Amino acid sequence: MSAAEDRLVEGEDYYFEGALVVFTGRFLLRRGYCCESGCRHCPYGFRKEAREDAPKTNERENG
Repeated sequence: MSAAEDRLVEGEDYYFEGALVVFTGRFLLRRGYCCESGCRHCPYGFRKEAREDAPKTNERENG
């Protein structure tokens, strides 16, 4: 890839939500792998709360 192809485009690859940067499905697909962080626009179908080792809601609340 050339440097121009590596550049991120606001609105296509990411957008701002307050101080946060949110990556789009387009960017995540181009990246080529799932990071298993529970990204909002994950094109790989990963859902953090669906993981077996993720704590249940009441476990998080009770610490």
